[in-house]
Amino acid sequence: MAMIIDYYMSHNSPWAYLGSRRFADIAARAGATVQVRPVDFGRIFPQSGGLPLPKRAPQRQAYRLVELGRWSSHLGVPLTLHPKAFPSPEGARVGMVLALRESAGDAAAMRLSHGFMAALWADDADVNDPAVLDQVASRLGFDGPALRARGQEPAIAALFEADTERAIAAGVFGAPSYVVDGEIFWGQDRLEFLARRLGA
Repeated sequence: MAMIIDYYMSHNSPWAYLGSRRFADIAARAGATVQVRPVDFGRIFPQSGGLPLPKRAPQRQAYRLVELGRWSSHLGVPLTLHPKAFPSPEGARVGMVLALRESAGDAAAMRLSHGFMAALWADDADVNDPAVLDQVASRLGFDGPALRARGQEPAIAALFEADTERAIAAGVFGAPSYVVDGEIFWGQDRLEFLARRLGA
């Protein structure tokens, strides 16, 4: 039976973006099933001792930029350190990804999630603009306006709430988190350990 990975993520996380392609490749090589779960870290942080970026100490904020630059260079993944649309509300992106997950499955949702993260972190696009989100979806072969409309439905909001509660129950405290049989691998720098766990 294929292993299942619960992928708890935030589209505003540059770390999720840096790990997105590698994670997809690792899961594919292992034949694992990925369940894409964008969640509300605004709710998770207060329960786990985490702080949103603006409330972190200046030293930590400065070092975060150093590490992002290092990892971007190390991985050869383009990254905009100060994207104009960061931070931004994730509601529309989350809604579209969950709507796609429900209609087309997790693999499609993974592709759209990466597309949204790349738009923000690589292309420095205004992800607050619905037209930009529609363009990202269209490039990947999806119907952006239809996904945006479905993403605003109460049923989709309920999925977001349920996945956030699931993350809290699992002990998730940061993005990205990859959970296999209750074991948490936090951060894209733990992907090697995840690969070992999967036998990839």
